[in-house]
This record gives sequence, C-alpha cells and structure tokens, in this order.
Amino acid sequence: MEQKKQLFTSKNILVAVAGGTASGKTTFSKKIMKEISEYSVILLSLDNYYKDFSYLTFEQREKINFDNPDNFDVPLLKKHLTMLRNNESIEQFIYDFSIHLRSKKTIVVKPAKIIIIEGLFLLHIEEIRDLFNIKLYIETDDDLRFIRRLERDIKERNRTKNYVVNQYLETVKPMHDLIVKPSSRYADLIIPYYDGNKVAMKILLASFTYLLNNKKNKL
Repeated sequence: MEQKKQLFTSKNILVAVAGGTASGKTTFSKKIMKEISEYSVILLSLDNYYKDFSYLTFEQREKINFDNPDNFDVPLLKKHLTMLRNNESIEQFIYDFSIHLRSKKTIVVKPAKIIIIEGLFLLHIEEIRDLFNIKLYIETDDDLRFIRRLERDIKERNRTKNYVVNQYLETVKPMHDLIVKPSSRYADLIIPYYDGNKVAMKILLASFTYLLNNKKNKL
C-alpha cells in the first residue's frame, strides 16, 4: 500500500464547509476527500452535535426548531475539534433524524492531517470560527435546495411530504435567510455548486498544498 505523504505542519488543517440545507455540502466535501486521498483525511458532520433532547417526548422533540443554532452542543463541538487538531481521538455521537435523538451508539474518530466538517451554521458559530484554516460556503439555488431536501427527507429520514414542506416554510427558509446566508460573509471562498466546478477545486487544492508545506499553518 502506498505510504501517506509526510506533512510538515505542526498541527492539522481544519476545513469548514457551510451552506444552506441540501446545498451539496456533503457531496462537495467528499469530492475534496477524493482529490486529496493521498493524505489522511476525515469528514465530520455538524448534525451529530445536536444537544441531548432525550428528556423530551417524541412529540415535544418534533416541535423543536432544529434550524436554530442554539440547539447545538457548541462546547462539545469545540472540544472535539480542538482534540482532533491536537492529534487526539474523539468519541462522537451519531444523530438519529428519525427520532430526533442522539443514538446510543458512538464511534471513535481518529485524528487526520486534514479534518473537514460540514454543516449549516459553522460560519455563524463565533466560538469555533477561528479554529478553521479554510472556510467555505456552498452557494446553491434555493429551489434546487428545496427539491433536494424534499427528496432526501422522505427517502432517508422517514418524513412525509407535508411535514417537509411545512418545516421548510416555518423554520428552514426563515433561518436560512436570517442566519445561514448572512454567515457567508465569513467565508474565505464562496463556491457556486454545480457538477464540474473544477476551478474552485483547483483553488482549494492549491491552498491545501500551501498549508501542508507552511509551518505556520496559515494562508
């Protein structure tokens, strides 16, 4: 097996991939991982850092606005990101969207030289914003994002069409307009998402190359 390249940075590189719901954050993150597969790289999701709502009934949990950044366990997220950057493993919860709860199962995530995390509010949350070496915002047409979310939530999250539509209109879109979209001003790079956006990927790869060979770990 081919050896991973030895890097010259003292700490790991942390990349935030933000953007609206169903904007293509996960897909783009996986494309990044494929392009830099010669290095050790891991992908995390902000969704796994919702607070523990096990003290509420299912009916009560259904009424929670999960598109509000106040419902994330920011101290735990910051702790885990800091641990990974310092080459320490973490024990991560897995969020179950079908019941609006953290799963009882956890997974051990080992550190890597490149740590990518994707999520709606990564650029909005001030407590973690300065941890990132590269901050990306994925820009995708609103209509396309809604269609993607509708298809995804019905197929993967056991939602009904009416539930998805009502949730989108009542919480998802208002919070996107109020919080997610404005947070794009903190991005280092706003990427129009479409298949074959090779220019954006080349810019990213050039940034990775620079960071991986710069002892100060800064652009």
